[in-house]
Amino acid sequence: MAQAAFAPEPAPQPTEPSFDALRWHDEPWTARLALDLLPETNGPKVEVLSGSVIVTPHAGIDHQSVERELPYLLHRAARRAGLWVYPEINLISGKDLFIPDIAVLRASGGGRSAVDVSQVVLLGEIVSPGNRRKDVIDRPREYAAAGVPFFLRVDLRNRVPTLALFELVEGEYRPLAAAAAGTTFVMTRPFEFSVDPADLLDEEADEEAQVGEPDSTT
Repeated sequence: MAQAAFAPEPAPQPTEPSFDALRWHDEPWTARLALDLLPETNGPKVEVLSGSVIVTPHAGIDHQSVERELPYLLHRAARRAGLWVYPEINLISGKDLFIPDIAVLRASGGGRSAVDVSQVVLLGEIVSPGNRRKDVIDRPREYAAAGVPFFLRVDLRNRVPTLALFELVEGEYRPLAAAAAGTTFVMTRPFEFSVDPADLLDEEADEEAQVGEPDSTT
């Protein structure tokens, strides 16, 4: 008697969000699947692009300094124009899931786990040394294709912060305003805002400082 062909048991699906889904889910990923199947995290960014999950560790501390200061300053200015600013929110663009460094929204995102790209006025990226192509070329291209009206880039090369604002014109971003540390970055659209980029970075750490040095009195 012929025996039935062996059929492997399907991989168990977790009853609550778990990173185990990265092992058993073998179909193309979408933004909605990632939000439903993967847990929320304060650790690495988990994004979805073209059906694949992309996990990115936190950038350097200069990046974190700018991400602490700039969204706060932008938010204070944006509220006067009826807009809202958030760092690192879940942004759905079709089947893709992005986590931009800075997002300016038309309405409050309070109570939501993600927002659609149609609610976005401006997206900003802080250029990391290991992700220059993504922050300078790939993400602006993707945001332009999604119709995001403005793009803000913060470049920290050689610890000399530079801000550059671009406006979407005929499907491409064109320069609107720019300034480097020691000068004043000024923009009037999509709301009025100004800052010296130098104010966004903390002072450089003292290389001779010792962390966790034993107590000499013991």
